[in-house]
Amino acid sequence: MDSRFVVALLFLSCWVASGKTDHPKYKDPKQPLNTRINDLLSRMTLAEKIGQMAQIAMENATAEVIAGNFVGSVLSGGGRVPAPKASVEVWVNMVNEMQKGALSTRLGIPIIYGIDAVHGHNNVYNATIFPHNVGLGATRDPSLVKRIGAATALEVRATGIPYVFAPCVAVCRDPRWGRCFESYSEDTKVVEMMTEIIPGLQGDIPMTSSKGVPFVSGKKKVAACAKHFVGDGGTHLGINENNTIVNFHGLLSIHMPPYYHAIIKGVSTVMISYSSWNGIKMHQNRYLITDFLKNKLRFRGFVISDWQGIDKITTPPDANYTYSILSGILAGIDMVMIPFDYPEFMDDLTFLVNQNFIPMSRINDAVRRILRVKFTMGLFENPFADYSLAAELGKREHRELAREAVRKSLVLLKNGKTGKNPLLPLPKNAKKILVAGSHAHNLGYQCGGWTIEWQGLGGNNLTIGTTLLDAIMTTVEPNTEVVYFENPDAYSLDNSEFAYAIVAVGEQPYAESFGDNLNLTIPAPGPSTIQNVCSRVKCVVVLISGRPLVIEPYIEQIDAMVAAWLPGTEGQGITDVLFGDYGFSGKLSRTWFRAFKDILVGGVYLLRGKENSLLNKMFCLSVLIEYFSYPVMSCLFIAKLSLQNEVLSVIGMPKPIVQQCDLKTEVRTPSFVYKEMFQYTTKSLAHPFK
Repeated sequence: MDSRFVVALLFLSCWVASGKTDHPKYKDPKQPLNTRINDLLSRMTLAEKIGQMAQIAMENATAEVIAGNFVGSVLSGGGRVPAPKASVEVWVNMVNEMQKGALSTRLGIPIIYGIDAVHGHNNVYNATIFPHNVGLGATRDPSLVKRIGAATALEVRATGIPYVFAPCVAVCRDPRWGRCFESYSEDTKVVEMMTEIIPGLQGDIPMTSSKGVPFVSGKKKVAACAKHFVGDGGTHLGINENNTIVNFHGLLSIHMPPYYHAIIKGVSTVMISYSSWNGIKMHQNRYLITDFLKNKLRFRGFVISDWQGIDKITTPPDANYTYSILSGILAGIDMVMIPFDYPEFMDDLTFLVNQNFIPMSRINDAVRRILRVKFTMGLFENPFADYSLAAELGKREHRELAREAVRKSLVLLKNGKTGKNPLLPLPKNAKKILVAGSHAHNLGYQCGGWTIEWQGLGGNNLTIGTTLLDAIMTTVEPNTEVVYFENPDAYSLDNSEFAYAIVAVGEQPYAESFGDNLNLTIPAPGPSTIQNVCSRVKCVVVLISGRPLVIEPYIEQIDAMVAAWLPGTEGQGITDVLFGDYGFSGKLSRTWFRAFKDILVGGVYLLRGKENSLLNKMFCLSVLIEYFSYPVMSCLFIAKLSLQNEVLSVIGMPKPIVQQCDLKTEVRTPSFVYKEMFQYTTKSLAHPFK
């Protein structure tokens, strides 16, 4: 054979081969999604597949580590930042350097960087901090949370991050749970409603999209994560990461519905709960993760573990790491959040696959789901971030949106003592007023946990925002003297001639297990501040907390009381309503118990001594009346009447006799009902009186 012909043939063969390498189908955005996924998956080695299943902490994520281990994802945990008060440019540069490591690998698969953005871009200095979910649930406004999702997406994308671990769609059934403020409501219907934040984060899903397929609409949107699957809000005694004891019907009717809605709206990922369901750790629950979530609900995004979640499959945690990996991966977890132990994870998972303990089909399913999300997000076409969205972080329009959310979340608990005129709205032109309380001038307390640090911070140096005191100072007339005492004693208030006092007290920041609370009283020095001030001056108490707290010992002393939840950085939203520029519109997202003995446990209130009573008192303390000259409502009691509009609802109990207050005058929508005793009720405040 002519040697020149042989050379030409070899050259042609090399050219064809190189052409296939240079233009693989997975790099062609014109190819169908499944074609791109299949093409890339067919080219990957086991090491590359396992790397995609690993999410490591930013502290370990150098470009070299990412490239050497084919790492698929990186995260910032609570408080993990590149530098204190890091700028947008610092964040973008950090993420891009990591991305360069991923793109330097043989196949150039980009990483997906994730962060907890649970009430705004809460790890980042100068970001807009929105009210926590417990407050947003009180707004009953899905369009509002959708706009919050869109604003959050812009601020997160401004820092180069395309993925958020939000929203939390837990249905918190027991306020003692330390994560109850992350839940929109104890009422499943309210939580379902608030999943509208997902299209805010990701974009509206196209009409042609198939159910369960993830969707992210471009560089101004982020991939969302519905968490924590499933039943995390129903743990025994409200203990974090505990056992949720409920039958399958209860799980489906109470805790599962928000996930149906999230999947229908195209949520990209689902995070697994630390908790157990009837004794089985969720991180190893194959039936719920694979058979139900993936197969029954047809979820096509990827399932991610919580932070070191597979470690906790055993008791004590990490007692048998290889078993935990085996159990978690076979259950259906696709991406594993292993912030520090990624070398051991990769070695053990490789061993388990090579020894046929885990079939390659399970690995391929996991990687296919991860690639689907990355392709859908456009990461292969646009892997790098830039500074073009820098102005979105903390922008004025977002802060105005947060301010709107604050005022819509406020719930009026009381307005006026018996036989006296309402205190609210407050006059702006009073000669001299008092502002008091530990939470009146403390931005950290106002924002709560998951703000800059995992557990939150106290003080006013953590980020940029407006405290309640600052807001009061800019709201009242210039001639009004504003006196501030954090915790005034009785002597300092004698003969002070204050027209009125605004007292802000509540919980200090916490997150997760650190927030589990078995008494739910107002922490010190709140009670002494209320006693010292409200016994001497007409007062409105603003309660800043992640859940209802026991107020019975103080309620008679207080002229007016407002639940402000954890409002975030925009304190003007509180003064907008206190001083009458806007009315109260919030309705409780959680039942507010009279005393700790009446607390909700697993959906039924504890009854003490009056189990057989059909005549239970119902006191309406605070309603939307007389705020703008509406008639006074006198809530007497007790008529055994059926209400045409549902007030109380029941799960698994006989239908109760529903009681109604005997109303002497026109009733505006009550925002708070304070009950002395309950008869088989579960969601007594989820639906307002009509």
